Amino acid sequence: MPNEQTAQLSDEYDPSLTEGEYLGNTVKIPSIIDSFAYVLGEQVGAKRIEVNLQNQHVYGFDGNSKLFDFIVSTGKWAPTPRGTFTIARKVRAQKMSGGNKANNTYYYLPNVPWVMFFGNSKIPWYRGFSFHGTYWHNNFGTPMSHGCVNMKTPEAEQLFNWAPIGTPVIIY
Repeated sequence: MPNEQTAQLSDEYDPSLTEGEYLGNTVKIPSIIDSFAYVLGEQVGAKRIEVNLQNQHVYGFDGNSKLFDFIVSTGKWAPTPRGTFTIARKVRAQKMSGGNKANNTYYYLPNVPWVMFFGNSKIPWYRGFSFHGTYWHNNFGTPMSHGCVNMKTPEAEQLFNWAPIGTPVIIY
């Protein structure tokens, strides 16, 4: 999500909702989150996450060992920021909305799963850039987002459970 003017973050999670809207289309919300949303911090070691914007992949490293290689979708409507960040906040599910109906970029997506916000001193986490599961498209390998890193939901869950708060994120 590009900025505070076009995107709205919310800690709301409503298990009663079954539909969202993405680029003028109604999308079904999978029911996958049963517990409350917030996650407490953990210790971080030699783990790091890398995002290659050119080939649309996320890599999870522990030291020099590559443990994960996931195909993703990064920013189309707004760029995914390049640089070095850290995972600053983790939320099991929340609503995301923003874009513009007149430009057909509007989205209202309740209960987005496995959200990990990243930030640094120039781009704070509350700007909304994050890794998260995606139920509204399956076009991974092609930029599709408003700046976030869209992931297949099972892979987002795997990364969410592996990466503690404080994990370095390198986007290039």
